Amino acid sequence: MPGALLLDLDRTLVDVQSFTDYGSAWADVAALLGRDEQDLGLETGWNAPTRACMAVLGELPSGEQWDAVSAAIARFELEGASRSVPMPGAPEFMARLADRRRAVVTLLPEEVARTVLERHGMHVDVVVGRDPFVRPKPAGDGLVRALELLGMPADGAVMVGDSTWDAAASRDAGVRFVGVHAPKGEFREQFPDVPVCDSLADVLIRVLQG
Repeated sequence: MPGALLLDLDRTLVDVQSFTDYGSAWADVAALLGRDEQDLGLETGWNAPTRACMAVLGELPSGEQWDAVSAAIARFELEGASRSVPMPGAPEFMARLADRRRAVVTLLPEEVARTVLERHGMHVDVVVGRDPFVRPKPAGDGLVRALELLGMPADGAVMVGDSTWDAAASRDAGVRFVGVHAPKGEFREQFPDVPVCDSLADVLIRVLQG
């Protein structure tokens, strides 16, 4: 049986980020936390407010503050989801791999991710969104959780994503990684050995070849 396919969502299958005002989201988060400094987390091609929003969710412990911060960001993500567009070749990519056990592992809330997937007619077996009890990317906990829900081993699984955070999570979870739609040089310094494809059509060839 082919291994599981784990997929990042934003900027891998669907572009939500370009339509999400993470600048305003971070302003709301900073007001909630009473601070302006931004811990940007692992270096990646995202803009500073996007990285700051994602990093603070990984930094905060579960509880009322985490819930409030996540909800403040989600308000803007849900608006972005309503304007989101599929990445080039994504519908064809998903259709060709319809027989593969598939999970989306994303930093978006599960309800936002499901809204995006439904909007664009993309089916997956499992969605693991941001959760106060599951360490987010760049930790590999979400990938491990997805494999548990799929009932599939890490051996033979492949993760497809667009950022160093996806690559780091894959390495942490012991899952093979393929990059796509990444900014030039995204993986060069931190993950020089990962394969990077120009398109989902190229990823499809790699996945089908194993």
